[in-house]
Amino acid sequence: MATIFTKIIKGEIPSYKIAENEYCYAFLDISPLEKGHTLVVPKQEVDYIFDLDDKTLCELHLFSKRIAKAIQKTIPCPKVGMAVIGLEIPHAHIHLVPLHEVGDLDFKREKKVLTPEDFKAIAANIASNLEK
Repeated sequence: MATIFTKIIKGEIPSYKIAENEYCYAFLDISPLEKGHTLVVPKQEVDYIFDLDDKTLCELHLFSKRIAKAIQKTIPCPKVGMAVIGLEIPHAHIHLVPLHEVGDLDFKREKKVLTPEDFKAIAANIASNLEK
């Protein structure tokens, strides 16, 4: 059975898409730790990130770097943090979170509540800041 991320990639479930390429898909997390919290997933459905083939793993990280730079241009923050947890959904993914302090990457803390309009604007702004 396809994961929720595969359904998002295929357009079966809506998302606040930022970008995609042949290997990866990036979209806003709907339960964000911070405004701009983005998920980057490989299009290949593999549960554990280190089970990805080398080409896909490299592409995932290079794509994440490009997205992180766009996030930082959009959401003023000293750094964009990266986390790979992968326990909640059996599809490898990277969390990119704007950081102001160490606690911003604490997944146990309360999530931000944003409106659909907020999500749309943030996704569009990050997408517009992607380097070509």
